[in-house]
Amino acid sequence: MLKFLTILKVGLKAIARNKMRSALTALGIIIGVACVIAMIAVGQGSQAAIQAQISSLGTNFLMIFPGVATQSGARIFTGNSTITDDDVDAVRAECPSVAYVTPVSRSAAQVVNGSLNWGTSVQGVGVEWPFVRSWNVDKGAFFSDSDVRAASKVCVLGATVANALFEGQDPVGQMVRIKNFPFRVIGVLETKGGNTMGQDQDDTVIAPYTTVMRVLKKTSKIDMFMASAVSRQAVEEAQKEIEALLRQRHRLGPGQDADFMIRSQQEIAQTADQTSKTLSLLLASAASISLLVGGIGIMNIMLVSVTERTREIGLRKALGARSGDILRQFLIESSTIALFGGALGVLCGVLLAQLVSIVSPLPSAVQVWSVIGGLLVALSVGLFFGTYPASKAAKLDPVVALRSE
Repeated sequence: MLKFLTILKVGLKAIARNKMRSALTALGIIIGVACVIAMIAVGQGSQAAIQAQISSLGTNFLMIFPGVATQSGARIFTGNSTITDDDVDAVRAECPSVAYVTPVSRSAAQVVNGSLNWGTSVQGVGVEWPFVRSWNVDKGAFFSDSDVRAASKVCVLGATVANALFEGQDPVGQMVRIKNFPFRVIGVLETKGGNTMGQDQDDTVIAPYTTVMRVLKKTSKIDMFMASAVSRQAVEEAQKEIEALLRQRHRLGPGQDADFMIRSQQEIAQTADQTSKTLSLLLASAASISLLVGGIGIMNIMLVSVTERTREIGLRKALGARSGDILRQFLIESSTIALFGGALGVLCGVLLAQLVSIVSPLPSAVQVWSVIGGLLVALSVGLFFGTYPASKAAKLDPVVALRSE
């Protein structure tokens, strides 16, 4: 331990004798580690933001679309609704992995309150829709099952529509007109924000699906329905149960194409997550090139240092220093420079990640493992690229070294 401390002290003194050169040598490591830390932070932050947006769609979310057929080898929507209320009731009753289910009937409409009007989409849904979408009511209440059975002209406004039509006033209990039909506002949804496609989820009006079908659309067919599995682990099983039940009810044979399509939230999440991970990997790989350049810089400077200190090395060997002592001394110098650069790089990377999140819409999340990994990589770069110069110094013949100028 005493010998190691002596070697460390000598190495640190050698670095301190050339402060500017040591700082410039560490610059490549600083830039490399900072870029890697920042890119990983932005990538992780983006992944978290995407997952949060996907989670805002609902819990264990499944969407079942009707009217799908295969034409010329391609799956397309035919526009024909092949799903009925009875199908939805059957899924609710016969699929144990399904917790909640709601029909959906959509219609674009102009919503009017006095002199104010707003163009939006009206979604006709069932009473279980708030549980499927994990979307609570902020003011007032959601409509009841009796409102659905009676096709009552009641509605719940999204936050964007409420602000546009009532300008900060409480809309609960007020009347609005949708396609010239009077609707009573019974609630306002909590704010959700944008979805993964950048669309405003709060720009919507929710009403009983029976009302939308009979009053606004004059139809007896639903557009689709949504379902929520009992747990995240049960989503795949719920999808299989729904598919098997609908195929049975629609009398589809084993080799016959389904006349519906099921899309799960997990598919969207996995695709977005994989895309984000790939982008993060590409950015981190590009930033890692700076670490390679920094390592080459360390090797170059250490070779210069060996040349400059040839007589010193010869003198140490003549006084009893072994080749292993010389090897460790130069390895300590190279790894110290790299570790110092790595520490500064981590600090710069954290600051850069915070700056990116401030000046741009990209979120960032600095990971502890990326900080530890950055320091370990920097240390590894120092040891790897310092090995050759250290080995060269250790192999010097003391007699030849003492003769050098």
